[in-house]
Amino acid sequence: MPNNPRIKNEKQYDALTDKGYSKEKAARIANTEDSGKKGGKANKYEDRTKEDLYEEAKKVGIEGRSKMTKKELINALRNN
Repeated sequence: MPNNPRIKNEKQYDALTDKGYSKEKAARIANTEDSGKKGGKANKYEDRTKEDLYEEAKKVGIEGRSKMTKKELINALRNN
């Protein structure tokens, strides 16, 4: 995606789409505040509460999240 002003880190966006990520997911990752930086210290999804997973799913726009089980939320977050 050449010179798209909506993409904050085009190099990372291109690398992600080359790896097979969807344009939506690649853009979401490339537009994060700390895009391109390593060292995330997030807890494993399995260690989080269902409510925490629901809030994360809400942030990324996963539809149908209110009816999902914890296991389904984890799957949706990993594969979105």
